[in-house]
Amino acid sequence: MLHHSKCGFDAYTSRGGTSDYNDSAKHTHRQTSNEMPRFLHTADWQIGRTYNRLEAEDAAALSEARFAAVERLTSLATEEGCDLVLVAGDVFDAQTVSDRTIRRTFNAMAAFSGPWVLLPGNHDAALAESVWTRARRLKAVPDNVHLALEPGVLELPDQGVAVLAAPLTQRHTYDDLTAAFDQLETSPGLLRLGLAHGCVQGVLAEDIDSANPIAADRAERARLDYLALGDWHGARQIDSRTWYSGTPEPERFRNNDAGYVLVVDIPAAGAEPAVTAHRTGQHEWQQLHETLTVESDLDAFVETLATVPPNAVLDIRLEGEITLAGEAKLEQALSEAEARHRSLRCKRSQLRLQPTEDDIASLQADGYLAEVIQELRAMPQEAEDSPAREALAILAGLLRERRADSSSEASSSREQASPEPSKTAED
Repeated sequence: MLHHSKCGFDAYTSRGGTSDYNDSAKHTHRQTSNEMPRFLHTADWQIGRTYNRLEAEDAAALSEARFAAVERLTSLATEEGCDLVLVAGDVFDAQTVSDRTIRRTFNAMAAFSGPWVLLPGNHDAALAESVWTRARRLKAVPDNVHLALEPGVLELPDQGVAVLAAPLTQRHTYDDLTAAFDQLETSPGLLRLGLAHGCVQGVLAEDIDSANPIAADRAERARLDYLALGDWHGARQIDSRTWYSGTPEPERFRNNDAGYVLVVDIPAAGAEPAVTAHRTGQHEWQQLHETLTVESDLDAFVETLATVPPNAVLDIRLEGEITLAGEAKLEQALSEAEARHRSLRCKRSQLRLQPTEDDIASLQADGYLAEVIQELRAMPQEAEDSPAREALAILAGLLRERRADSSSEASSSREQASPEPSKTAED
C-alpha cells in the first residue's frame, strides 16, 4: 500500500522492504562529485493508447493525460535533482503511433536535460523496422536520450552508473533476456543498474501483459545495485533491489498502485536502495459494483459515489431492485457525478424498477394511466434498454413535472389573488 507525504507530489519511502512517511520529498541537486547517483525509474507510458469503449471526448482527454504524465515526471526529475531517468519499456502503446505522437513524446521530455535511457518493451519491441527506427529517421530523438535497442551495457561515467539493458526484440519471448546480466562486466566504481521489461517468475499474477520471463533473484545473481522493471502497471517491490515502477498514469480498472514513478537513491556501492514513490497519476480508475435491496443500500451507494476523488474514470454496475423515488435519487446522484468525473459508465440491466404503492400514489395517476403503470410493472426489465423500464421512468418523470407545474401555477395564482399591502407614510 502506498503512503502519502505532505509535499507537492504524494510519496512514500522504502528501505529494505519497509515504508514510512516522507515529509519532504524535495531534494537539491548533487553538491559534490562524491555523492552517489539519484535516478528516476518509470515505465509503461503507453503513449498513443486509445480508449475505444469510452465516449470520444473522454477517450481523447485520457490519451492527452499520458503526455501530461510524462511532463510531470520530467519536471519531478529536475526538482528532485535526479542524475538520469530510466524508462523500463512500453514507452509507446503500439508500433503504429503517428509521427506527431512520436515527436510529442520526446518534446514532453525536454524539461529534464540529463541522460534518459529508453528500453523497448513488448508493445514497442525493437523490431528491424519499429517505432524506434522511425523516431531516428524523423530526427526526433534528442542527444541526451539513449535508445537501448540492443542488449548490453551503457556506461554513463559522469552519472556514476552502468546500465545493463535487456530490450525486447519481439513482442513475446520465452527466454529470460536478463540472464545475460550475470556475465556482463562493468567498469569499477560504477553502480550496476539493470533495465528490463517482463514478468518476474513465481511472483506476479499470470494475466499481466507479457509472458517474457525474468528470474526473481536476477539482481542477486547479476550483482546489480538495482533492477528497474516494467510491464506490471502498478508500483511493486519484488525485493530490496528489484522494483516495478508501474505506469505514471492509470489506464485500467485494477487496484495495483498505478500512477507513480520511483526516485531511487543508493547511498553507497552495495548498499540497499532507498526508493521513494511519487504520485503522478491524474485520473483514478474505480469500479463500483453494488446490490440494492433496501433504501439504505441506495443511500450508502450515493455516499460512496460522493467520496470518489474528482476526475476519476468510473465503471458502475448496479443490480437488485429500486423504487421510483429511489430511481429519481439515483439519477440525481449520477448526474452530479458525471459533472465531477472524467468518465462515468453505469450498467443497470440487473437493477429492476419496482414502484411501490406509495410511488404510484405520489404520482396521482388514475384511470388509464394507472392501468398503464401496472402493465409496465409486470413487464420484463432484464435488458439494459428495456422498454418497460425506460417507459416507467419516463412516465414517472412526466407525472412529476406535471405536478410541479401545477403546484407552481397554483402558487402563482395565490400570489396574484393576495391583496397588496397598504402603504404607510414611511413608504
